Amino acid sequence: MAKQVEGFNFEQQHGKARVRVARVWRSKEGRHFMVEWNVSISLLSDCIKAYTDDDNSDIVATDTMKNTVYAKAKECTEQLSVEEFAVLLAKHFTSFYSQVTSAIVTIVEKPWERVSVDGQPHEHGFKLGSEKHTTEVVVQKSGSLKMISGIEGLALLKTTKSGFEGFITDKTTALPDTRERMLATEVTCSWRYSYESIYSLPRKPLYFNERYLDVKKVLMDTFFGSSKEGVYSPSVQSTLYQMAKAVLGRFHDISMVRVKMPNLHFLPVNLTNRVKDAIVKFEDDVYLPTDEPHGSIEASLSRFWSKM
Repeated sequence: MAKQVEGFNFEQQHGKARVRVARVWRSKEGRHFMVEWNVSISLLSDCIKAYTDDDNSDIVATDTMKNTVYAKAKECTEQLSVEEFAVLLAKHFTSFYSQVTSAIVTIVEKPWERVSVDGQPHEHGFKLGSEKHTTEVVVQKSGSLKMISGIEGLALLKTTKSGFEGFITDKTTALPDTRERMLATEVTCSWRYSYESIYSLPRKPLYFNERYLDVKKVLMDTFFGSSKEGVYSPSVQSTLYQMAKAVLGRFHDISMVRVKMPNLHFLPVNLTNRVKDAIVKFEDDVYLPTDEPHGSIEASLSRFWSKM
């Protein structure tokens, strides 16, 4: 909230970014579980005197924020989701420091996945996956909560059941209509949970990890369709909308979905030599993959009562 300072409207916040922390838990049976998180913290606090009067007495040092990440990770003796850790940090800053009115915590989870050897899950071996689990929580001193989670880098491709036709054409249009093309994208999707207080959050352990996996499955199932028949995509726009609608239709504690789906092009290859003999004749088989330039399609879908 802006405050008047020396005849100006003044807003400020400060924090610590890119605090990397890994946490390992060991079960009684000897199996290891691990996460790697990249944490950013921003505090809204009553420390205006640091800006105007050279008085730092109300500042929470950013180095203290960094150390708090490691201290709180140590205190978490049981596995928890990235959302739960973000809430835990935000709650600490707003309750422990009287000067702090709100805390914004953003975390990106690196996708370490357990490996299998000889068909069996390894007890302590992991490999790096692709898509990332993200969250941003805003907690106020009152306990009011805003929680947005998401997925980044979900690369999806299907080699058929996609087309694009009937679009506007003019003198600069070169793209032909088609009902047969490859469809590839890298999905970035975020969703807002409807919980408005830290006291209303589900108590089930790792609830948000399960919800993340469930949302990911709905997105993929909608994109691909059944394993045998698939589902036809008349445009990236149509598929994006169906994916967002499926998430809202399935999960009633999600009030808003935002999806970004770049259209990563696979261009048909036709080659002839100098005498115009065919070297490569395209028959839905040989493509030139390219992601520059690419189409950029994004949209959001929310329930009428949702706060964006």
